[in-house]
Amino acid sequence: MSDTPLLIAGLGNPGAQYARNRHNAGFMAVDTIHESYDFGPWRAKYQGMIAEGKLARRKTYLLKPMTYMNDSGLSVGAAARFLKLPPSAVVVMHDEIDLAAAKLKAKTGGGDAGHNGLRSITSVLGPDYRRIRLGVGHPGGRERVHGHVLQNFSKADEDWLIPMLSAIAEAAPLLAENDMIGFMNKVALIQNPPAHKPKPEIEKDKS
Repeated sequence: MSDTPLLIAGLGNPGAQYARNRHNAGFMAVDTIHESYDFGPWRAKYQGMIAEGKLARRKTYLLKPMTYMNDSGLSVGAAARFLKLPPSAVVVMHDEIDLAAAKLKAKTGGGDAGHNGLRSITSVLGPDYRRIRLGVGHPGGRERVHGHVLQNFSKADEDWLIPMLSAIAEAAPLLAENDMIGFMNKVALIQNPPAHKPKPEIEKDKS
């Protein structure tokens, strides 16, 4: 187990008017992790709200930047610098329009794919942090993207959103073990459990 603490940052916009937006899927994910494990209360620090606890016996910080999405790097960078964390100890959870609703992908490094929150973080940390992409679906036309991500999840969306967030929280200890593939596989398995196949009955000998 790594002695280096883990920082899980969920991205979103502060304020009640944004709380249920698709763009706030990252906030929702870290809130669900916070509720699911023994974390301390949220405190205002590093231009965000931070809570301290443990996942898989590893000291873990949850962070919700309060800088608005486009300046997420100000908060994530401040926390990472103060806590002396390398990029590999930072996990960023964010909405992803290029993934179908309820789909999830985890990766380390790479480009920002036009996501302003990631662009801001990369400008501060470089690209080598870990990312958890939370699929919120694509509205179809490029001109509709802005409105789509700033729109609230619908009541029907909750049928997949709540199970996805619960699966992320259940699998979160694997992030503390640096097992990104295991995390992704566990989330997928929780969301789509294998169908139960009844054991074939053994015919009794009638002779």
